[in-house]
Amino acid sequence: MLANRRFFLLMLVLLVGVVVADGVVTRFLITHQLGLEANPFLKVWIKNDLLLLIKLVGATLAALILWIVYQRKPMLAWITTSIFIAIYALLVLWNITVYYIATGRVT
Repeated sequence: MLANRRFFLLMLVLLVGVVVADGVVTRFLITHQLGLEANPFLKVWIKNDLLLLIKLVGATLAALILWIVYQRKPMLAWITTSIFIAIYALLVLWNITVYYIATGRVT
């Protein structure tokens, strides 16, 4: 049981990490004119240092909510967290692919 709690906490840390990584990579692509921000709510903040703070605070809040959900419905929290980790990991992978294509490093 304790090992499961620790592993879930690591999953939450990973979730926060991939959300922030998405922000870092996206901001890099935008500031170097290699990509576009698809989220209309974040377009305003993309060139501002507040973007990463917004991503960090939002992801941390989401992780805290998922931790609360985990206390009552662990399977729901595991599934939800896993899905969001996968989504954000794919977004980071997509952004990195866009970088390599835009810079001509992939033929």
